[in-house]
Amino acid sequence: MTAARAMPDPVADNRVWRERGTPLVPASGDGPLSGHTVAVKDLYAVAGYPLGGGVPEFLGEPEHVHAAVVSQLLASGADVAGIAHTDEFAYSITGGNGRYGMPINPAAPQRIPGGSSSGSAVAVAGGEATIGLGTDTAGSIRVPAAYQGLWGIRTSHGCISTTGVLPLAESFDTVGWITRDLETLRAVAECLLPEQDAAPAELVVDRSLCAVADDELAAVSLDAAARLGAVDHDMNADLDGWFSAFRVVQAFEAWRNHGEWITLHPGALESEVAQRFEVASTVTTEQANDARGVLREAADALRAALSGRILVLPTTATLAPPRTALAGALESGRARTLHLTCLASIVGGPAVSFPLPGVRGIPSGLCLVGAAGMDRSLLSTIAEKGCDTGHFGFPW
Repeated sequence: MTAARAMPDPVADNRVWRERGTPLVPASGDGPLSGHTVAVKDLYAVAGYPLGGGVPEFLGEPEHVHAAVVSQLLASGADVAGIAHTDEFAYSITGGNGRYGMPINPAAPQRIPGGSSSGSAVAVAGGEATIGLGTDTAGSIRVPAAYQGLWGIRTSHGCISTTGVLPLAESFDTVGWITRDLETLRAVAECLLPEQDAAPAELVVDRSLCAVADDELAAVSLDAAARLGAVDHDMNADLDGWFSAFRVVQAFEAWRNHGEWITLHPGALESEVAQRFEVASTVTTEQANDARGVLREAADALRAALSGRILVLPTTATLAPPRTALAGALESGRARTLHLTCLASIVGGPAVSFPLPGVRGIPSGLCLVGAAGMDRSLLSTIAEKGCDTGHFGFPW
């Protein structure tokens, strides 16, 4: 059913919100999320409003029905506060948008907010919504959560419907959400996740994976892992090879989904994302098929390593870079971060990022990764360990 258009909020930050109401769409029922408000990433259909994908020229006719997840949240009692910006076609983890601008990171105003679920995350960090609905293909929930001191979950691939969601690379695209606390993160999970085994699992840490991160970030992550009781475990990850294959398949699917439109609309994308799509346009079917073979073997290896286990690692390889950082510096950190975030994407499993104590006053995150179907197990393990209470020495 198409919702009536709400009056726009005249004080909405246009770097955060594409549409903002009071609310934009009211809840369709009472439920466990009554009283909560949702910032919806501009990849999800919201009835009565066009889908934008972070690209002004892409805006078309209003959607007739909500995306499946949006309908579920509304039925569970949550109001939609508005439609929040994303990096263009979600093909970035920086958090900027060439046309709409880069939202201010409320937790570190001189630092980038992280993306591509940047608008949703900033709305939550700034207190304008309690739930940030986003997507995670290669880290687009986890990175902004880490950079802004928030909780974020990427769910197992395919366990929550992506009907009504604009794709980037459907082999990896997943539904996710960002909150300020574990209680809200779990409340949304109870509304959206299917039935699963929720038994806590053993925590493991691979020091070679942590070493991908900057020294100070690796150190605080290893300290946190030790406090959580994680044991050393060699994942035998061919990180460079797996990441290269992941990047090829992601690029191939991104161009397959958006290449025709981009070709017909030259100049619609700003340089960073445009260059990424230009590279994507050169990936051949043969290259993509070869890369898929590598990823199948990688997924098998990861599933075996994560049987009954949850991997602990830094959410990102760097702290949030300064807003003034040059493109070359951003790309270097981005590549190392994606080496870490692609592991959950390759195995199709869930990942939860939660805040660590700040490093030099800058937020950072710790990530827990499981095999597919371990979403509830991750959340139970986090709750059992008291990661939201600080009882083992951290001031959460």
